[in-house]
Amino acid sequence: MPAATTLYQSLAGEIAGLIDAGTLRPGDRIPSVRELSRAKSASVSSVLSAYRVLEDRGLIESRPQSGYYVRTAPLGPAEPARSEPSPAAASVEIGEFSVRYTHDTHDPKFVQIGAALPHPDLLPTAKLARSIARMGRLRRSDSNSYDLPVGCSVLREQVAKRMFKAGFAVGPEDVIATTGAQEALNLALHAVCAPGDIVAVESPAFFGTLQAVEMHGLKIVEIASEARDGMCLDALKRALGRHKIKAVISTPTFSNPLGALMPEANKKALVGMLAARGIPLIDDDVYGDLPHDGLDRPKAAKAYDRDGGVIYCSSVSKTMAPGYRVGWIIPGRWRAKVERFKMVSNVSTACLPQLAVADILANGGYDRHLRRIRAAYARTTALMRHAVSGSFPAGTRLSNPRGGFVLWAELPGKADTLALYDRARRAGVIMAPGPLFSATGRFRNAMRLNCSHWNPQIERAVALLGRLAAESAR
Repeated sequence: MPAATTLYQSLAGEIAGLIDAGTLRPGDRIPSVRELSRAKSASVSSVLSAYRVLEDRGLIESRPQSGYYVRTAPLGPAEPARSEPSPAAASVEIGEFSVRYTHDTHDPKFVQIGAALPHPDLLPTAKLARSIARMGRLRRSDSNSYDLPVGCSVLREQVAKRMFKAGFAVGPEDVIATTGAQEALNLALHAVCAPGDIVAVESPAFFGTLQAVEMHGLKIVEIASEARDGMCLDALKRALGRHKIKAVISTPTFSNPLGALMPEANKKALVGMLAARGIPLIDDDVYGDLPHDGLDRPKAAKAYDRDGGVIYCSSVSKTMAPGYRVGWIIPGRWRAKVERFKMVSNVSTACLPQLAVADILANGGYDRHLRRIRAAYARTTALMRHAVSGSFPAGTRLSNPRGGFVLWAELPGKADTLALYDRARRAGVIMAPGPLFSATGRFRNAMRLNCSHWNPQIERAVALLGRLAAESAR
């Protein structure tokens, strides 16, 4: 990693931390470029890069002939209020709409601002294609044969090495390759639950999680969550006292759809709370590698696991290769069960994509790629927030994530995003309506927006959606 890149990210993160902590308050002048350059023994270009990152995130502003200041103007709409789902356990009923929505997200005639997909322009597609061809030549026998259920050893070795960046140490023998993170989640639920059991899930939750719960015949307790810190541990504690919960599913790092980042102290408390009760935590860390520019890679909840009670699930689908469907599960004390279920369900994950991904992780500059897309997502998320702030009706609440590439918007009044979905679709725009993210059809006034790319077409689509949202809110 080039030294200048490391330094500007560190500088931006340090100043952002001072702003978050209230040490630097709105309107405060921050050190000039030359002052910070001297104080930190950094180049002027490194300081300027750090300040550009902070400007893109809406944290500071430049005043001509005066310098840089912590922003005094509001950063846009207020964040969504804490969700307050029903405390009762319920069956999951996502319905057929999710199938229709999935088809719409793949129809090229629509402008897509709903699905949580990385933009093709930000993926190393050509590099992956070269890696596929090279692995096909070098590993001809391995690439076109059945693999062991646990997956290719070279991939598992690379995944184990990368887990150190997520805050914990495992060996290749602890890792099982999966067909994306969705299969990892299904394997985890199969290992720890039986039909009729109750699981706890943050609310709103990724609808793929809800679909998995539904498919396994489980009941669900939705747990209150906040847009900034994620799952509310006080609400989870009450649910644990009220229900016989067999597992908790959480995305502590840049959750989907809120984009919340659970504080490290809360992650540690979450793991400890469940370990004391012998309840497994399914840690969905698929967005963990995507902090916005200037932030360090947060630890996974698995980093606080001391007894193998956290099942870790992730993939490269949000960072590098969604079409390759390469993911992994680190099942802790359920490893033997997960391997057995994996063998019965589909024998093994396709070998050639595993080999190609492992090649990129080992030799293809994956960390350089991550730095590029982190900077891009920080910028495009800021642009989307700005556009929504200017186009959506007054009173709209909007998340302000520090990683990933999705936004959660809550409309005022009696807005109905299911009805809005049909109107937007007729106008050629697809977003993700809120009821998709609830087991019981809540969040009818909310929607998820994808921020992975920005161009004039998307800007026009947001403006159109804002006009329709204003009409819906009235």
